[in-house]
Amino acid sequence: MLALGAAVVGVAAVGCASMSPGPSTAELDKLTQEMVKASFRSQGIAKVERVTDIDETLRLCNAADVAGKQLDAATAKRLEEANLKTVKWPSDGKFLGDWKQGEQIAQSGRGLTWTDTANAANGGNCYNCHQISKEEISFGTIGPSLYNYGKLRGVTDPNSPAAKPIVEYTWGKIYNAKAYNACSNMPRAGHMGNLTEAQIKHVMALLLDPQSPVNK
Repeated sequence: MLALGAAVVGVAAVGCASMSPGPSTAELDKLTQEMVKASFRSQGIAKVERVTDIDETLRLCNAADVAGKQLDAATAKRLEEANLKTVKWPSDGKFLGDWKQGEQIAQSGRGLTWTDTANAANGGNCYNCHQISKEEISFGTIGPSLYNYGKLRGVTDPNSPAAKPIVEYTWGKIYNAKAYNACSNMPRAGHMGNLTEAQIKHVMALLLDPQSPVNK
């Protein structure tokens, strides 16, 4: 995708060098879409629409990234508010599941590839970006460490009124991280259908259950 962005920037540069007005934003967007469609193909459950049919949030964040800029505050706020409206809260009002299953989901990076089947359970691949349990020695650092996540935030009883703000924030962050940071690198696990409601509950338990090894 960076190469595509560089190509688009290159087209714009040619326009400037020739002293012509250069292509418009709409023309550059169309060119980018054509390049993406020509460079990717659908195979199995991995459809090309994943990279061609992007929403406004991704479109604006991608454009800002290619330009080496950040979104202006007003646009970022508008996108965050729009993404927050997409968050679906637990249908039964219960936020936590089984932390043991949550650990398995966090460890698994499978799912949504062309070799997977549509009905296969997806993993969260959480360790790819975060430290979570101290027993795991291999983890990414793109995201912050989540070790002692609940403990550091004073969550001794996730079902208590005092814990409600952090519990709801954590759910929202997992469901759609862009509701809190418009251009977050974190996948929108619930919004994009990567994880089911039950799976999100299990990951919630991994992070917030006092009995989870994360909080020991």
